[in-house]
Amino acid sequence: MRVLMFGWEFPPHIAGGLGTASYGLTRGLASLKDVDVIFVVPKAYGDEDQSIVSLIGANTVPVAFKKVKYRYFMKPVEKIEVFSRLVPYTDPEDFWKMTRGEVADTDLLVSTNKQGKVDFSGTYGANLMDEIYKYSVVAQVIASEQEFDIIHAHDWLAYPAGIAAKAVSGKPLVIHVHATDFDRSGGNVNPGVFKMEKEGMDAADKIITVSNFTREIVINNYDIDPDKVETVYNAVEPLHASELDVPARAYDDKIVTFLGRITLQKGPEYFIEAARMVLARMPNVRFVMAGSGDMMERMMRHAASLRITDRFHFTGFLRGNDVFTMLRMSDVYVMPSVSEPFGISPLEAMHSNVPVIISKQSGVAELLTHAVKVDFWDIEAMADAIYGILTYPALSRMFIMNGKEEVDKLKWEKAATHVKDIYTSVLKQTSQQI
Repeated sequence: MRVLMFGWEFPPHIAGGLGTASYGLTRGLASLKDVDVIFVVPKAYGDEDQSIVSLIGANTVPVAFKKVKYRYFMKPVEKIEVFSRLVPYTDPEDFWKMTRGEVADTDLLVSTNKQGKVDFSGTYGANLMDEIYKYSVVAQVIASEQEFDIIHAHDWLAYPAGIAAKAVSGKPLVIHVHATDFDRSGGNVNPGVFKMEKEGMDAADKIITVSNFTREIVINNYDIDPDKVETVYNAVEPLHASELDVPARAYDDKIVTFLGRITLQKGPEYFIEAARMVLARMPNVRFVMAGSGDMMERMMRHAASLRITDRFHFTGFLRGNDVFTMLRMSDVYVMPSVSEPFGISPLEAMHSNVPVIISKQSGVAELLTHAVKVDFWDIEAMADAIYGILTYPALSRMFIMNGKEEVDKLKWEKAATHVKDIYTSVLKQTSQQI
């Protein structure tokens, strides 16, 4: 079975859980018999691990192009012509009108560089929507040149690419919902993003969600048939022995860590309020907010207004081994997310021998037994849990021992086997329809 997989991130170039989960699942699939994965990203840097996967950067795909001299330009402008209904440079409304067949097919023009390739930043910048559309156009070229049995698109950024590949090849499409805009926006959804998510869900032959929490959102908020949606839980990569070494500390204070994007979805303000309550009871604690995001400056001002900045530290975005160094230094990890489709970081913390406190409004809460679960808004319960773990060593040891044993059983091979079964079911179903 050969899988054409579209994603937006691949290690070491990742910005969060999406890249980690995509890579983990890919590794799990690579360990199975008779499964090969072609993983496509917008931009390949050349330093990615390709020992388990055939990696294709959309920015490296040569495409046929010609030079067109426009009347008001002195120099020729290089363009690529692709016969499709998917338009990269337009507004979302026109884009989706065309994909619904409300506008006739036409030859499209997409800018290329001197090598006849399409440039991508591969980031989440101001041109993100443009890059998503460009990605879908190049996806058609890739799908027309590669041999594969099924398409797998990770998250909304890759849904148009998956739809385009399906249109060209006629092969079935599985989409993987790692989050929805209802999670990211706190319910104030972006209409353009919602349409893109809805279109991907409607076009998919099967939808994989990372938790039942997310499955219910997909069914109820996007009006999707429940039989079409199946949950496959994420897992965690095993750590090497060297990654479990605890760094030496320059002081004896306890450390409580928040690690994630500093955005509305992750509930950073509740972490700061809980920190205030804990520090009122025990002063020998340091709180760390590791990450970056649109609420970072606001949270710095909030901590300053509470006069706890001498005990509160902002590290900025951490990547690679710095993440595990921070976790190993921690005495407690807290994830107070308002709406968390899954949440891999608590698994990484438990794997690093750190007790965790998670919000009940998270997908990972469905899976874990040996974690403290509180409502994200209940800062008193959160503060009490932090205080209890820091104050009673036996309680901390219990969570560490049982938590490590529990998380060691969550393997990507198990998740991959479940996904392979879904592939087999989809291929059987589509073959019967032919």
